[in-house]
Amino acid sequence: MDNALYVGLSRQMTLRRELDIVANNIANADTTGFKVESLMVETEPMAPAHTAGAPRPVKFVIDRSVGRDFGQGGLRSTGATFDLGLDGNGFFKVGAPDGEQYTRDGRFRLDDAGRITTQDGLPLLDEGGGPIVIDPKDGAVSIAQDGTVSQGEEILGKVGVARFDNLTVLEKVGDNRYRNTSNEQPVAAPEVVMHQGMLEGSNVKPISEITRMIQVTRAYESMAKMMDANAELSRRSIERMGKLN
Repeated sequence: MDNALYVGLSRQMTLRRELDIVANNIANADTTGFKVESLMVETEPMAPAHTAGAPRPVKFVIDRSVGRDFGQGGLRSTGATFDLGLDGNGFFKVGAPDGEQYTRDGRFRLDDAGRITTQDGLPLLDEGGGPIVIDPKDGAVSIAQDGTVSQGEEILGKVGVARFDNLTVLEKVGDNRYRNTSNEQPVAAPEVVMHQGMLEGSNVKPISEITRMIQVTRAYESMAKMMDANAELSRRSIERMGKLN
């Protein structure tokens, strides 16, 4: 296999990965708090597959990482007591078995112990890192725009909201949540406004993602045609050389 086929194959691999990411974006267009993703690619100089007249260096295409746009999604009203939407740069803090996790998904509920939790049972944390416990018998729950949780005149705590100056330290762990992969500690985000009875929607733009899918598909097809043409050229060259001999 010559250099053109190696380079073409490397590009096809990144296009296949990009297509998977775009498809995932489209599938999550209605997922609460989902952040649109994109593939980060770069060229990497490598030694040529063979040296007969090949340029140096040959540049292969590799997928380096996945970029994530943490831009604000639109807020929609649900009226549910424990639905919370964030407006601003911050994340809810959630207690997980392996440490704190962070999410923009504000679909919370009460468990049997009266704790405010995620849909899969992880506790929503307050500013001090502890769970927020509600007694349903004490009346309606009110959550202010600064995150203060109260029932009547009694203040029960304040929803913890964390902010990262460097968002690249966040790694996706599933269930629309992230974990901190560095020693950088999050800071409080008092400027973030919390809306009770609302949820933040996905920031995916479906039309843009469908357009990207079409572009990626066409690029993949063009690369396949180029590789086929190159293979055919090599075949004909070998046949002609055989006739000359």
